[in-house]
Amino acid sequence: MNKEWLVNEIDSLKNEMNAVVLAHNYQSRDVQGVADYVGDSLGLAQRSSETDADYVVFAGVDFMAETASVLNPDKKVLLPSKEAVCPMAGMLSLREVVEVKDRYPGAAVVMYVNTHAVVRAESDVTCTSSNAVEVISELDCDRVIFGPDMNLGWYVQQKVDKEVIVVPSDGHCYVHNVFNEKELEKLVDRFSGAVVLVHPESSPVIQEKADYLFSTGQMIDFVKKSNETRFIVGTEVGLVDRLSRMFPDKEFIPLSENAVCEEMKFHNLKSIYSSLDKEEFLVEVEDEIAEKVRVSTEKMFELSGE
Repeated sequence: MNKEWLVNEIDSLKNEMNAVVLAHNYQSRDVQGVADYVGDSLGLAQRSSETDADYVVFAGVDFMAETASVLNPDKKVLLPSKEAVCPMAGMLSLREVVEVKDRYPGAAVVMYVNTHAVVRAESDVTCTSSNAVEVISELDCDRVIFGPDMNLGWYVQQKVDKEVIVVPSDGHCYVHNVFNEKELEKLVDRFSGAVVLVHPESSPVIQEKADYLFSTGQMIDFVKKSNETRFIVGTEVGLVDRLSRMFPDKEFIPLSENAVCEEMKFHNLKSIYSSLDKEEFLVEVEDEIAEKVRVSTEKMFELSGE
């Protein structure tokens, strides 16, 4: 199975099955190349609902495919690799959310979309890194329970006039936690005038040294409109590669070459071909859970104006 054969077979199967491939910004160049749409978690969720395809092959991690399944009960959502499981999503259990809700009655519950569906079903509204501040600001309450990312939670705490209770206290994305303050300072010195773009899943000390805090989609939009030509990018290296291809006249320096999401990289051309050919692996969410997640997701769209 060489690359050319796999690409041709994937295209052929997509046409035969009325299927689309959605790929996250962190996917490899090959996977992005066969995708019908590449974007961040919010953009992918929206695009999954807009397509009239019968099959959605989701080259992302498990919670993203769950969102697509919830929003599209009439479509078959396939996750090419069962190993594409987000570690951070697994850091917050249903039991812990229920216990925190009991301790803080009346608090609004906002779950980051990077959370498993069974946990999001306990939330009033979900959010993404691009709209977390906006969603929480729009809520008519003084106290919010937020999880599972402590760094995004810290970012929100700086931006809203509400009490934000973050659960768990140590939830994090290991990819964005690799960024080092001293390394950032070295890069800033070495690449004079570079604009520092950092994802809010990064640690507070890195956030404080950034010029801008953006989701991956927001980074792309910013670079597209910016007259600057040199950027230090603090997120997964897959986006750095995509930016370099989209804007070849600009320079993009990864904040760390080690910022690699291993779970995202389980997807490749072979797994996508196999997913289409064998219709695997089907992602399904229990009806009762799906309905609750659907309500909290639609509430996010309503509050964020998406």
